[in-house]
Amino acid sequence: MRAISCILLYAIVCSTSFSFAQKKRLTAVKTADRMVIDGKLNESIWESAPKATDFTMFFPDNGKPISERTKTEVQIAYTNDAIYVAAKLFDYDTSAILKEISPRDNFGSSENFGIFLNGFNDSQQDFRFYVSAAGVQADCIFTNQNGEDFSWDAIWESQAALTDYGWVVEMKIPYAALRFSEAKKQEWGVNFYREIRRDRQLFTWNFIDTKINNESAQSGILEGIENIETPTRLFLIPYSSFYLNANQNQKTYGELKGGLDVKYGISDAFTLDAILVPDFGQTKFDNVELNLSPFEQRFTENRPFFTEGTDLFSKGDLVYSRRIGETPDLALTESESAKLPGSIKLINAVKISGRSKDGLGVGFLNAVTENTSVQVTNTDTGEERKAKLQPATNYNVVVLDQRFNTNSSVSFINTNVTRNGEAKDANVSAFLFDLNTPKNTFTAKGDVKYSYLNYSGLGEDKKGVNTSIYLGETSGNFRFGVGGKYISKDFDNNDLGINFQTHFHGFITEGSYRIINPTEKYNTFNLQLYSQTEFENRTGKLQSNSISLSLDSTTKKNDYFGYGAEVRPNITYDFYEARTADDSKFIKIPEIIGGWFYFSSNYNRPFAIDLNPSFAICNQEGRGRLGFMVEPKYRFNDHLTLSYAFRFNKMFNNIGYSGADTSTDPLVDSGVIMARRNITTFTNSVFGKYAINEKMSLNLTIRHYLSYAKNNAFFTLLNSGDISPENNYTAPDSNFNTWNMDLSYSWWFAPGSQISALYRNSSSFYEQDFSTDFGTNFNKAIDNRFLNHVFSISVRYFIDYNSLKN
Repeated sequence: MRAISCILLYAIVCSTSFSFAQKKRLTAVKTADRMVIDGKLNESIWESAPKATDFTMFFPDNGKPISERTKTEVQIAYTNDAIYVAAKLFDYDTSAILKEISPRDNFGSSENFGIFLNGFNDSQQDFRFYVSAAGVQADCIFTNQNGEDFSWDAIWESQAALTDYGWVVEMKIPYAALRFSEAKKQEWGVNFYREIRRDRQLFTWNFIDTKINNESAQSGILEGIENIETPTRLFLIPYSSFYLNANQNQKTYGELKGGLDVKYGISDAFTLDAILVPDFGQTKFDNVELNLSPFEQRFTENRPFFTEGTDLFSKGDLVYSRRIGETPDLALTESESAKLPGSIKLINAVKISGRSKDGLGVGFLNAVTENTSVQVTNTDTGEERKAKLQPATNYNVVVLDQRFNTNSSVSFINTNVTRNGEAKDANVSAFLFDLNTPKNTFTAKGDVKYSYLNYSGLGEDKKGVNTSIYLGETSGNFRFGVGGKYISKDFDNNDLGINFQTHFHGFITEGSYRIINPTEKYNTFNLQLYSQTEFENRTGKLQSNSISLSLDSTTKKNDYFGYGAEVRPNITYDFYEARTADDSKFIKIPEIIGGWFYFSSNYNRPFAIDLNPSFAICNQEGRGRLGFMVEPKYRFNDHLTLSYAFRFNKMFNNIGYSGADTSTDPLVDSGVIMARRNITTFTNSVFGKYAINEKMSLNLTIRHYLSYAKNNAFFTLLNSGDISPENNYTAPDSNFNTWNMDLSYSWWFAPGSQISALYRNSSSFYEQDFSTDFGTNFNKAIDNRFLNHVFSISVRYFIDYNSLKN
């Protein structure tokens, strides 16, 4: 095995070139016309500019030529400010064109057209711009490692229009939305994309062979862009927001906030983004849950600055940006209480990112949060004291990513958290490699991460290592992979990242079979086998062991069916649930078998539904889990869509941490008490969208979450990992009941400029004495006595420095 791995790595590193299928070429034509983005294509340049034609099916019948009845023609022109795209999308049945109006970056049930641009023509990263038949924009950054990242938003113009022969798209993409070299004669990678939604057929201009795991390397060539004098890329986005807050327990009060976003093009390849006095008050609420596990709940990042264009900063999975501004825990005695802020105030943040003509990507992120103290009250005496919650803190990320051979890269990442005064500082560095053979048939990827925590004399400094490697075949019908991982006890990247488990090593193996072209029954069919084994470093005990088999398929009617089964055939040992400071104690986890089924009907139909039942059975009397999800959706017309989601989960006789029994003799056992409990969870969600037009919409999001745990019995955790009945210990049950409702209005009244209004009400209860009746909990959650109400309106205005100058 070792010899095979060495030969494979040698072949990957030493191979330098391979020619994919012949690349198509399209010439862009410079124009002096006054270009108006109206979807009419009546500028004179469109009468003579060369056309990209002869599209080929990408999915499902990979390689099949497009029908003459749905032929597609695309032309490109350019000026010193931008490139212009004109696309004619012919259709034999114009009445069947799907054109649902959806939010930005969401195709909905609509035909769409896209252009993929790579200004360095390095086959590694595309800037993708889409327009639907309803005129809705979507844009993203694509890399083969991470796929499409729609959190990135550019500022560009487009217009779609229906015609008697199909529909057309006209686009203006400013150079400011792209990255390219400073060469006088440009040569870009380009591809064009069309989805005929009603048939779920995808086409591209330059053929993308799905047997090759590299879409970007299979783009065509855009030539003809020469001697452009790009304008200064300086954009200012001032904004102002007003918040009105109310509830039954306090007087209604208002807040006025304002700030400024700045985007500056350091060069045609590098951009600086900065936020001054940020305001994130209208970001999506978090789906908070009852968390009885030893690990914190991980939330998605909803703040635009930290989600846009984060490809470089996601390298190595070292950055969990929710740490920036996160409210830390505060040590209090039983007789003390304090009102903690929802977040630590962010003073400012700056981000620089880009890539040189030689493929070197550079990323720099810096953010500063303010010195924060809170008032602590002694509930017995009424005395108050001021406590430091968090000192002024600087968060810093540096990324260097070198691409080569059109499909490989090596990267260096460093994250640093520096706190003012006597407080812990943290530094984490990582080296990553992602190597692929020229034909994209085999891959080798891995990393070495090193963490250093400096406690400034308040404790012992800590150093740790985290490393992994993966080798696999990535093309053809049959694919396989093997990998390994090692994490030392003191590895810790949690000051700016997130990592739950340490002190273990493990191995994975996986294999899959998929069809490349449709069969009589299936458009897609993918069978996957995956196994994972982990061992605790200090004891060698089996920490995790599982084998899963899953099947994903799409029928000829484009209905999705998924099936899966998982077995954990051995007793394993959980070193985290006992919550001991050094993870020295563990609990035995019995053998488990489980399965699931997932069905999703074709969303093209007005009525669609998703179903997902699941189960797990443990080799322990009465212990198991049942889960069920159902989500019906109905599209009333191209403007109005409603959906409802119901999720139910019940864990029977789950065993988990309850507390520590201080009366227990530490020489006999750990003093850790475990509880056998039933955990029941209901989640009801409603989503509604009414699009007035492609730039103006109303959106409704409602979530009611109820989860409660009822203790059945208590046990002492023995040093062997077994449990012994404990009759002299009691602990309360837990109930978490929360409600969130967002009703929002959004209007993009100009490119990059938006007016948004949001009405939000919410409530949240954590209780130990409660009723399990669903109706009682629901009525309490929506009772106005407990609801917090917030109405806000925000205006953001995009200013181009060049328009001011002119």
